[in-house]
Formats: sequence, structure tokens, C-alpha cells
Amino acid sequence: MSPALSKLESGPLPQKLLARYLLLLRLYPVLTKAVSSAILSALGSLLSQVIEKSHKKRSLDLWGPLRFAIYGLVFTGPLSHYFYLYLEQLIPSDVPLAVVKRLLLDRLVVAPAFLALFFFIMNLLEGKDTSAFVKRVKSGYWPALKMNWKMWTPVQFVNLNYVPMQFQVLFGNLVALVWFAYLASVKK
Repeated sequence: MSPALSKLESGPLPQKLLARYLLLLRLYPVLTKAVSSAILSALGSLLSQVIEKSHKKRSLDLWGPLRFAIYGLVFTGPLSHYFYLYLEQLIPSDVPLAVVKRLLLDRLVVAPAFLALFFFIMNLLEGKDTSAFVKRVKSGYWPALKMNWKMWTPVQFVNLNYVPMQFQVLFGNLVALVWFAYLASVKK
């Protein structure tokens, strides 16, 4: 362990947790980001249910957060990890207008594809047929994509400009708490 990590390990609980997270990032970057994505995705789904439950008398559905956890573990975490690495290689920081180019690629290519993947995977995890998927896409995809552009464009601007690469997936996952709460309510 590096001296900086050792110093964090000897501090208060938040510093110890940060030290552990940094160590896990260094040893198992994809797995750490996948597990973080799974936990935060599930919490977003649960948040959606809690908000909805306060308006309607409904019991909590634990399958929803489980599906979101699977999506975060298998797709969001690993794909985001490799996306940010690829983006850095494709458009290095020293390229003129690098941040604008990265942001445009993320917003106009990756976001629409990732959202379509979300709808597809959730349909599979829910055991629904193709017609349910088509219906869901027709009714929810465009509104969700517009909301994605509104919410995530400033987030990704900050993420790509100011957040160190090792924390970009975590930063996105923290914001995704709210995003997944939104998607959980839209995908119904």
C-alpha cells in the first residue's frame, strides 16, 4: 500500500472507506466499478419505488432493484469503465476542442445507444416479449432520451473536464441514483 493510502487508512471512517475504494480500484478496476454501479443502480430503483409509494399505497417490489443491480453490474459499470478509457485514447486531452468532441460523442452516439440497451436488457430481465419491448420503446425512449440530454449533458461536461478518470464512473453512478429513479418510473 502506498504511503498516501496508509495515511488514509489510519484516519476517520470516511478516509478509511476512501482508502479501501482506491485500493480496490487499483487492484480490480472493472469489478470495483461494476459493483459500485450495481449498488447505486439498485438504490436508484428503490428510490423510485419509495417516492412512488409515498403517493400510492403500494408495497415495495424487490425484483426491480435486483434487475437494476444486474444491469449495473453487467453493463453500466464495465461498459462505462471501458468507454472512458477508449474516449481518452480516441480523443486525447491535447487535441483541440477535446472536451467538446468527447461530449458530442457521448451525448449523440453513446447516450442513445446506452438508453436503447437499458430498455432492451430491462425487457429481457422482466421476461417480457418483443411486442412489450417495442411498445415500451415507442412510448418511453424519446422522452427518456430528451431527459437524458437535459440532465446528463452538464453532468458529463463536469465529469469529462474536472473529475479524475479513476473516479468518472463513480461520479456518473452517484448522479445515476437520480437518473435510475427516473428510468424506473418511465419504463413502466
